[in-house]
Amino acid sequence: MRFAGGAFRWRRVANEAAQRERPRPMRLTVIAIGKLKQGPERELAERYRGRFDDLGRKLGFRGLDIHEIAESRARDAAGRMAEEAAAIAALIAEGSSLVTLDERGKSVDSAAFAAQLGRWRDESVPGTIFVIGGADGLLPELRRKAKLCLSFGAATWPHQMVRVMLLEQIYRAATILAGHPYHRA
Repeated sequence: MRFAGGAFRWRRVANEAAQRERPRPMRLTVIAIGKLKQGPERELAERYRGRFDDLGRKLGFRGLDIHEIAESRARDAAGRMAEEAAAIAALIAEGSSLVTLDERGKSVDSAAFAAQLGRWRDESVPGTIFVIGGADGLLPELRRKAKLCLSFGAATWPHQMVRVMLLEQIYRAATILAGHPYHRA
């Protein structure tokens, strides 16, 4: 009895089954009001983004997009927040998990943040969108739509620093999910 090609066929069938069972990669998106100018904040943000892109593909993430929205020029805070919220809403994909960053949000440790990203990835959520508001914050309706409202503490941070801190935490979450020694808590 001859089994020529049988082992190859079995491997191909097993690989096809594994491909069908593997969840689709999840895309991460950061939507930020304001632009990062050239300088140390931008360099650090790009460094963490690049590190995540390298590691994230191996973990079932499809990449990390950053959308910068110009700050509104409306005269009052309510008008600025409404204009910025409309621009943000236009970028939110259907079925994505929305995460807002706000000083009134929930403070979570890095391991819990990583676990949440891992759960959404494993549940085949198509994307997670992180929103960083401008100087006036985010419209309350937008915060209510979020699955998670995160805070980096009670202090008020410049949105440029929040973006760098968020990108570092996203990279750290990937290292935790990968069992990489970057996170040594």
